[in-house]
Amino acid sequence: MNDGMLRQLGRRVAMMIGLGKITGYGDAGGIQKLQYQTPLEVRGDTPRMAEFGFSSGLPVGTDVVLAYLGGDRSSAVIVASNNQQYRQSGLKSGETLIYNQWGMFVKLTENGIEIEAKGKPVTVTNATTVTVTATEKIRLETPRLEVTGDVIDNCDSNGATLKALRDTYNDHSHNVKNVQSGNDEKTSEKPGEIVE
Repeated sequence: MNDGMLRQLGRRVAMMIGLGKITGYGDAGGIQKLQYQTPLEVRGDTPRMAEFGFSSGLPVGTDVVLAYLGGDRSSAVIVASNNQQYRQSGLKSGETLIYNQWGMFVKLTENGIEIEAKGKPVTVTNATTVTVTATEKIRLETPRLEVTGDVIDNCDSNGATLKALRDTYNDHSHNVKNVQSGNDEKTSEKPGEIVE
């Protein structure tokens, strides 16, 4: 191999990795394609390779690592990203955090799982059954608890819904015994306060 070929090979190896910033974003199709800028160029439609099962929309200004396939600068792929403005810091060794630019996160710690919703709704959809198993208790700190369907307590041994129990209570009356001489019985009025 002559000196010219070695220099060309060295230049291609040196050009295989680069740094850039995201300047445009698109998330249609089978692979995310972004626009990036380096000190030398601006290039669009650059594919971003991410781990299976994870997807994110990179904010404009996000730093990216570019791999140039075969050292060819016209054949770039984004292989890593970091946004210094929104990065969550202060993690302890072994912790994992999924986050977004609005400060919401799911954090897996040694002592449990934390979810920060930043005052926004948390929604679970299309589940046939949601089961929460707690060894001590479930505590809901909320000014109001709403359920659109029936509620059954002690569901493994009881089939009556709270609505059925309310209806039975609201419709019941009592026999009043021994109010007159003899064995006469009188029926009291239904409860004055209806349970709803």
